Amino acid sequence: MNQDSNSSDQPTGQDPLVLLKTLRLLWTKQELGKLKEEIRRGFARLEDPLAGLLAMLESSSDWKGKGHSLWYCITTELQLWMKAHPAVPQSGTKLKKLQARVLGMLSQCPANLLDPLMSIYQLHTADRNYLLEHVSHLYLQGNYKEAAMLSIKLKLQPDQDVEKMCTPLLLQDKANVVEEYVAEYPELQRKLLHTLDTWCEPSFNIRDIIRPYQGLSNYKPDKFNRRVLSKLIFRLLERFNVDSALCPNVINQRHLRTLNYLFYKRFVEKTMTEENWADHIQSTVGENRWLQGHLVQSLLRHCDARGAARWARHCQVPPEMLPHAVAEELQKLHIQDRVGEVTKADNYEASKKKDYYQLPIPRENIHFLQTWEETLQCWEKVLQAGQVVGVDMEWKPSFGMVGKPRVALLQLALKDEVFLLDLPRLLEQAEAEGEKEKLPHFIQMLFSDAAITKLGYGMSGDLSSLAATCSALKDTEKQMQGVVDLLAVDKQLQWGKDSRKVDGLSPEHSHEERGGRQPEKGLSLLVQHVLGKPLDKTERLSNWEKRPLREEQILYAASDAYCLLEIYERLCKDPESFGLGSDLTESLVGKQSKKPRAKKQLNKQEAPSPSGQELQGPSTEPSRPPAPISPQEFSVVCDNMLQGLGRYLRCLGVDVRLLDNEDDHRKAAEIARQEGRVILTSGLPYQTLRSQVGEGRCFSVNCSQKAKEQALQVLKHFNVQVSLGDIFSRCQHLAKP
Repeated sequence: MNQDSNSSDQPTGQDPLVLLKTLRLLWTKQELGKLKEEIRRGFARLEDPLAGLLAMLESSSDWKGKGHSLWYCITTELQLWMKAHPAVPQSGTKLKKLQARVLGMLSQCPANLLDPLMSIYQLHTADRNYLLEHVSHLYLQGNYKEAAMLSIKLKLQPDQDVEKMCTPLLLQDKANVVEEYVAEYPELQRKLLHTLDTWCEPSFNIRDIIRPYQGLSNYKPDKFNRRVLSKLIFRLLERFNVDSALCPNVINQRHLRTLNYLFYKRFVEKTMTEENWADHIQSTVGENRWLQGHLVQSLLRHCDARGAARWARHCQVPPEMLPHAVAEELQKLHIQDRVGEVTKADNYEASKKKDYYQLPIPRENIHFLQTWEETLQCWEKVLQAGQVVGVDMEWKPSFGMVGKPRVALLQLALKDEVFLLDLPRLLEQAEAEGEKEKLPHFIQMLFSDAAITKLGYGMSGDLSSLAATCSALKDTEKQMQGVVDLLAVDKQLQWGKDSRKVDGLSPEHSHEERGGRQPEKGLSLLVQHVLGKPLDKTERLSNWEKRPLREEQILYAASDAYCLLEIYERLCKDPESFGLGSDLTESLVGKQSKKPRAKKQLNKQEAPSPSGQELQGPSTEPSRPPAPISPQEFSVVCDNMLQGLGRYLRCLGVDVRLLDNEDDHRKAAEIARQEGRVILTSGLPYQTLRSQVGEGRCFSVNCSQKAKEQALQVLKHFNVQVSLGDIFSRCQHLAKP
């Protein structure tokens, strides 16, 4: 606007700049009551209050940037005054001129002034094309965030190109603005998701997106790649409840990662049974030709042609997709061949069982319940005062897909029998009968009854999944009484170093030395410590939604719940031999305010083991400190934002490995797994890294502290005792030729 047009709109009453001077003085003196009175009285004396406010703003600059509380006070008080004087608002040509002037200011406006100014100058009534043109001008000037925020406030999104508006924001790592931009428009959500998924297509050159924005300020290339985009897509799918079929590229890539993970579990770790593995392979690959092609390639890497042919047949891979050698073997296969191989595998599985915890009750005392009549008999036995019940839940592993896990099986163990409740079937039956609150009612009765002792391990995570399965159970955790979470007990137990050995082999021994067995952790390790043998966890990642359940699944589910009874009984009989107080029962039951918040992960990962606490961050401390260790016994890997901490710990004699600046955070997890180190990290990487290592092997450090303070925090948490002889001992060692 030129000076002439501005001057034509100036009020002829009191000078608004004189009013502003008075308001500044009252603001400086912090006389807020008088300030508000003067704002209302002053604007009442102006011939044109709206033009007067603009004159004040145009003569000042202290309202720009982060926002000035004085201006927020002025604009909000003016709004209130205008509501009391409805004749004040302008209309027609004069209002359009005022709107044009205020629009020019909005790009520099702090967030707290946007809404008041838009309301005062009735921008929602302005010509839509004019508003779109103004936003387009902001965009062309490179003010992408300002253009998007103004579009959100003025609800202009339906008339804009969502890809054009959101692309520069994503390049600047402003995904939160993008989410807000499409939040109220389902059609725009679908368009955005389709665009993002197209960028994740393997053949798509992501640099084509970046090229038009060369020289973009605040461009963050490390935040714009397929991995980050994939995470954003899954977050948007879940937040906006959009059908994931809209994003086939990221879904296929996620399924491919699941496929690779399943091959690792079956052929490298050897911790998954054939039946369990086959269930997941079939549900992951399905009839997707692209995934079937990758399945064949993986089979050839891990099996000979005959083995690949057998699994290709089992997974119903079309013969035309198989290499010639595998296709030939497929033609030679006979039913007897498969029976012989499976029998051999079953004999091997049976030989392993003796190494694991065995249920002490007969098979006929394990009841799989699918009808309400069967369930009533269960509740009659469970809902009795003085009863002790082992509680566990199972759900199908999500392998990183969208949505929260839904409980497929609820296990309730009593002294002489175990009940396995088919939760989806029972809920479906109750809803069909018009009594969908029936089952939730009994579950709430169980958890809220202080006279019944409920035993769990990581109970908070189970209840979170239970709430996702049935909304009527969302408040169960708040109402529960008489719950003993053995995860909390596990954290109190003081194990010596020798007790962490498995069959005479320490955790440092290799996978091969254990005969292919993985180190025990979580509940399995607790069972081993207290009862002598670990749990057999080969069915842990089963497809718990598939019916009928296999016999191995039924025995696994029953063992998971029943072992809690035996652990609790053993600890209560002789708590002092396990380093616990003699009043174990009294101290654990009914103290809900101190219940642990550790959640089981979506894939039913094990909860923290006795040899490592579940570390939520700097403020989390175990109820008892771990046994003291020397710096030489403590080995860590420091993330690349904690190099100062790493050097400080090394000076104190700690065995430290440091990530380089260019290293990905995930390298810390690789080093930790390979060398048995604790990860020291901070901020967002903590959430990612903690899921990639054993529980308690990742610690979040306060980045706002200096290296010395951080080191003290770490040493205190892990009870590392430093002597004078330790200081600089490792530095001297490293200096030796």
